[in-house]
Amino acid sequence: MRKKNPLVYDFWGFPQHYYTVEYDSPLAPDLAMDVAKLIATPDNPIQHDPHRGLDHGAYVPLVELFPEADVPVLQMSLPTLDARQLFEMGRKLGELRDQGTMIVGSGFTTHNLQWFNPSAPADATPPTASAEFDHWAAEAVATGDIDAILDFENRAPGAKIAHPRTEHWAPLYVALGAADATGELTNSQTAVDGFWYGLSKRSWQFN
Repeated sequence: MRKKNPLVYDFWGFPQHYYTVEYDSPLAPDLAMDVAKLIATPDNPIQHDPHRGLDHGAYVPLVELFPEADVPVLQMSLPTLDARQLFEMGRKLGELRDQGTMIVGSGFTTHNLQWFNPSAPADATPPTASAEFDHWAAEAVATGDIDAILDFENRAPGAKIAHPRTEHWAPLYVALGAADATGELTNSQTAVDGFWYGLSKRSWQFN
């Protein structure tokens, strides 16, 4: 029986070395059952597929966080992009933090691939919209302004430009909900900052 997570290279048009990454992290079947108990309902049952493997939203940050691939990993797909629903789902998952489970919301603080230009330096000055959104996001998280974050499309400068699609921003709602449920929302710090080909890499840690 397979004991490791396979990888899914769910992106196109990048250099070949991106498609040869390996990350043989252990499965987490017990965690899968715990998650189902916390968030499954009769109207919204949880489907667990241990054969799918980890896509780049999971293994890319994990390669940096746990390069030895010695930590069991369970990747969750988002059932919706609705901000309030994801925040509440995160609050339900907050119980797992108390048990020592790390909850990672993976994405980019700004994500507009029209800015991505590999012929330019990776640390080139970012577009104005990316820089302004990054600054707004840093302040909103630092002050714990949940209402603003959940309503970012109406509150943040350049929101629709920084995120033409919201799937790279939405995972933050789950992490915020989990942190809020365990009283750690106001105890945050920026763990990564800066820009990569115009995209904000800013990442937060809730202690």
